[in-house]
Amino acid sequence: MSREIHFEVDGGHLAAVDHGGAGQPVLLVHGSGHNAAAWDGIVPGLLPGHRVVAVDLRGHGHSSATSSTAEQYWRDLATVVAALGWDRPLLVGHSTGGYAVTAVTAAGLVRPAALCVVDGLVLDDRPTAQRTLAAFRSAEAAEDLRRTFGYGLRLDPRRRDEWIEERVARAPTDWLDAGADPALVRAVSTRSLVADRTGCYLRRPDVPEIVATTGAPVDAPVHPSVDVYDRITCPLTIVLPDDGFYAHRRAEVAAVVAAAAGRELVALPGGHNVVMTRPGAVAAVIRDIAARVVSG
Repeated sequence: MSREIHFEVDGGHLAAVDHGGAGQPVLLVHGSGHNAAAWDGIVPGLLPGHRVVAVDLRGHGHSSATSSTAEQYWRDLATVVAALGWDRPLLVGHSTGGYAVTAVTAAGLVRPAALCVVDGLVLDDRPTAQRTLAAFRSAEAAEDLRRTFGYGLRLDPRRRDEWIEERVARAPTDWLDAGADPALVRAVSTRSLVADRTGCYLRRPDVPEIVATTGAPVDAPVHPSVDVYDRITCPLTIVLPDDGFYAHRRAEVAAVVAAAAGRELVALPGGHNVVMTRPGAVAAVIRDIAARVVSG
């Protein structure tokens, strides 16, 4: 039986869904705009043989804490793992969550048995990454986020229900959600709306939260650039959808994989949001990694 749990962090708490199970611990970390519910289609493929927790990052889902620095959202994962008392968990991250699990490992704050990064890579050198991150902080980019994803929307109760059902209705032709179970789209959309003190609902994250996670000093030891993989010594599996964000950079992804032993590249059909559109296939990849961790 799944249950909601919380972890105290600076500025509030992180929410998570504890799905139970036994065996190899697995922490599931969503991407920007999503929340713990994004993994609901994958969890049945991991239970009961794995101990599974899915977390809401800062500013997302039911977590009360928000980000004031770019590092907080990935440093929190160390707090979660420590609070759970886990030793050598399998860390799985999608999109921004893929960088989060990579960064907390690169910083030495968690020593996972293995990493699984699902279309959540950093492939540029530091100067190029800095320019890209700066572009995300422009007024034009902020407006595009509001228009495309509804970040920061404030809805009354009636409009809240309409917004959720609108997202479900357009999912079959949506560039991210096409192929996802409507119930899964509804669950993620519902968890992204949190009531405020006036009784209205805020679509989380808001744009300032996204902006807060896109800055990093160019000389930071752990930086969202390709050199972060030089710090990864545990087994690393990269899941690369053939129509995802990084499909056109497959050669660069392959170079990251070839740079150290214990790394593999798994190609899957589908777009960026394979955790929701191809949950069975992603669950099979996670099970395979966990089996190798246990047998190794």
